[in-house]
Amino acid sequence: MVRRYYDLPSLTALAVFEASARHLSFKLAAAELNVTPGAVSRQIKAIEDELGVLLFTRLGTGVTLTSAGEDLYGVLASGFSRAAEIVRNVKRGDRTKNVTVACSDALASMWLIPRMPDFWTRHQDISVDHLISDNPRDYRRAEVELRIRYGFGSWSDENAELLFDETIYPVCGSEFANTHRDATAESLADLPLLHVDWVDPDWAAWDEVLRRAGVPHGPTRGRRFGKFFVALQAAQADQGVAVGWHRLVKAQIEEGKLVRLTDLELPAPGGYYLTWNNNRLLSPAAEALRTWIREVATQERES
Repeated sequence: MVRRYYDLPSLTALAVFEASARHLSFKLAAAELNVTPGAVSRQIKAIEDELGVLLFTRLGTGVTLTSAGEDLYGVLASGFSRAAEIVRNVKRGDRTKNVTVACSDALASMWLIPRMPDFWTRHQDISVDHLISDNPRDYRRAEVELRIRYGFGSWSDENAELLFDETIYPVCGSEFANTHRDATAESLADLPLLHVDWVDPDWAAWDEVLRRAGVPHGPTRGRRFGKFFVALQAAQADQGVAVGWHRLVKAQIEEGKLVRLTDLELPAPGGYYLTWNNNRLLSPAAEALRTWIREVATQERES
């Protein structure tokens, strides 16, 4: 019997594990791979038996990765991404003219896309694909070369370069502000607050804002939204108070669509970063886009 050269589990088992870890779901991995959830479970058990460690913690509502699973997923995601990139390049024959950049819906719609015409004008030969998602796990997709993301500057297998910091403060519509002109930071918890259910926990929500401001509060009132932009639309319609992220809302404030409420202002706990995989060479198109993003970020800091 010929021994496996790399002393690794089968490629099929590794592919099943990678899909399961990326989705944190055996069911979704099965759908992606066009097999049954039972087949996925058997492959995962087989690889765990071969390695002698658990890769997933089974929960009633799904699965999470163990520390060993996180380690294996990190190297597989990087390796599979690199392999997929090479395959795409072989098929396409030219990798110099395409780049995919990932960022959240809020960053895309309220910061990046309004500035992109300048890049398109300068680099008309480069095609930029935008992966827009509020789920940071999507940023590991093989085609993504650059990411603009909010956080604390530390992500597995990624180089992170701070673009600029952030400030947060309450914002609302003009009529709401006029009605509550006597509002103070201490009374915010008693107002209808507009909550955003961020998938990424790094984004500060109302509970954290009030806590960091030293405002005592119990359960907060208000409506909940799955998108930051929709919460801002509700704020413009005088439906309540949203957490305003200065870099994202300053245009609406300058246009009078939103106004600041109270004198509460806090430095955001994180900042906006440009990141790229530290195990992967950037394409010429990605290099050009990275240079441009750095230039725009410098202008943002100076303004």
